[in-house]
Order: sequence, then C-alpha cells, then structure tokens
Amino acid sequence: MSHIEIDEQRCKACYLCIDECPKKLIKVGEKVNKLGAKPVEFCDPKGECLGCAMCATRCPDMAITKVFRG
Repeated sequence: MSHIEIDEQRCKACYLCIDECPKKLIKVGEKVNKLGAKPVEFCDPKGECLGCAMCATRCPDMAITKVFRG
C-alpha cells in the first residue's frame, strides 16, 4: 500500500497535481504557506491511492513524495 506526502512549504500552488491524480485525491488546502500560497492536501480516507506517483512526476517543485507502507 502506498500514499503521498506533500511538502506544504515547497508547494507554489500551481495545482498541476490535482489534474494528474486519477482518483482525484488531491485538493486545494485551506492553510497558507510561507510563500503566501494555498498548498494542496492529500485526502484518501478510503485508501484509494494507486501509488502511480503521477502527481509527484508532474510537480515542478518536487513537493510531492511517494511513500510505501507495509
């Protein structure tokens, strides 16, 4: 099983990752980071993440990391 982690301080809020997620598990967050942007949030309460890492590949700021959990 896998999920992603988002470095909220690196996210510039381009939101390209939102469109990349096939399960639509990434959304605009409510918090504002040090860049003055609203970083994205990963929301997967049902464990639907495919672990495809398309979001991480698309992120120009390398703010998304794929994490494996056993």
